[in-house]
Amino acid sequence: MSSAAQTLFAPHALLPQGWAQDVLLRWDGTGRLAEVSTGAPPPAGTPRAAGPLLPAMPNLHSHAFQRGFAGLTERRSGAAGAAEDSFWSWRELMYRFAGRIGPESLQAVATWLYVEMLEAGYTQVCEFQYVHHQPDGTPYADDAALCRAVLRAAQAAGIGITLLPVLYQTSGFGGQAPGAGQRRFLRATDDMLSLWELLAADVQGMGAYSVEKPMPGARLGLAPHSLRAVPPEALREAVAGVQALDAGAPIHIHIAEQVKEVEDCLAWSGQRPVAWLLDHAPVDANWCLVHATHMDADEYRRAAASGAVAGLCPSTEANLGDGVFDLPRWLGGCGAWGIGSDSHVCVDAAEELMLLEYSQRLTRRQRNVGATADQPDVASALWLQAVAGGAQASGVALGGLAPGQRADFVVLDATHPALAGLPPAQQLAAHVFASSRSRAIDQVWVAGRPAVQAGRHPARDVAFQAFRQARAALLDV
Repeated sequence: MSSAAQTLFAPHALLPQGWAQDVLLRWDGTGRLAEVSTGAPPPAGTPRAAGPLLPAMPNLHSHAFQRGFAGLTERRSGAAGAAEDSFWSWRELMYRFAGRIGPESLQAVATWLYVEMLEAGYTQVCEFQYVHHQPDGTPYADDAALCRAVLRAAQAAGIGITLLPVLYQTSGFGGQAPGAGQRRFLRATDDMLSLWELLAADVQGMGAYSVEKPMPGARLGLAPHSLRAVPPEALREAVAGVQALDAGAPIHIHIAEQVKEVEDCLAWSGQRPVAWLLDHAPVDANWCLVHATHMDADEYRRAAASGAVAGLCPSTEANLGDGVFDLPRWLGGCGAWGIGSDSHVCVDAAEELMLLEYSQRLTRRQRNVGATADQPDVASALWLQAVAGGAQASGVALGGLAPGQRADFVVLDATHPALAGLPPAQQLAAHVFASSRSRAIDQVWVAGRPAVQAGRHPARDVAFQAFRQARAALLDV
């Protein structure tokens, strides 16, 4: 890597403290930022960003295989005139697709998805990987085959990955027996800990960085699927077992996504899901509470105070009819949050932020809900908060444009019709709220190397063809 390639000058950049002018970034041979200076002209020959520079966005919740059937569940599943569809009817359709995917098709789907993510401004993905076994529920000869498929996909695309193998044991609160559609997900606690140790070596190997073959790196965590899928003793043992191996391992769990889940938890335990979790698990800043949509005032207060990240997935939560997270109440408790694309009906960091803000406006009948006193520009405020929370949930140093953080950033296209002629902060606002599905991203850098240029990933065409073939085979079309 030449010395010139280790620096970038941006006339305008969004730093953790807000917008700054004449920003020089310098990173070292490990792909981490060594210097972020402002207010001075760059050395001669320094590459120059063609538009406003943003910290790249972590995607804190992904089920990669679900990209393969995005758009295929948008029709009523019952008889004509049926009263309603819901998350629970969608889930049955998801099980059918999950029953067919294998390591090769998963790798093809995930590689294309990760290319899409990079083009959308995501540079780290938290992969909540819960399909483990063959369709009949028996293990593959390589017990880690499906987890390794997504690791290979991340390597091929050049995106950082936080791999979260999922513990799944029951179909409902109180230890209800799993159904046929869940048999590919099931693991005993000891089996999960064995898998975790097996994957730890793979993930450590992915972290190797060299000038010749730079890698954004990988992180390993654990995902107890949900309180309905993991009994209390298994939750305790799995979390303790993983934290004995890595005290800082990210722990992600689906929680309080649906009203029925809250009702069932109350019937089982006498407590709401988030309250039960806070009382029975060591929830702290290593945890990500995915969705956390349905909390009462005390749960909002206690969960925010725990240091856990709220993992918000606005497009999926809207698609499934989950409900709306109360962002102002969470921020009132100084809660951290980030965004994920979850089921991938939308793969666009800016659009997720737009949907989050608009859901708050619709429920509160107010505008600019996500703005703060320190950052009155709502797009800038949302972007910085989502970057910080996503980095925390990823367990990776991705918290913004600051020394010690990975050199991951996005350069907006200042010539895009929605952005041209605007000041930098308003260019970001236009990117989030006014560029529609015509993205205004010019470049995306990962660990100090451009992964996307002129809005395109170099592997886009090859990855798409493999995805199209895999999806056609899975759907028999």
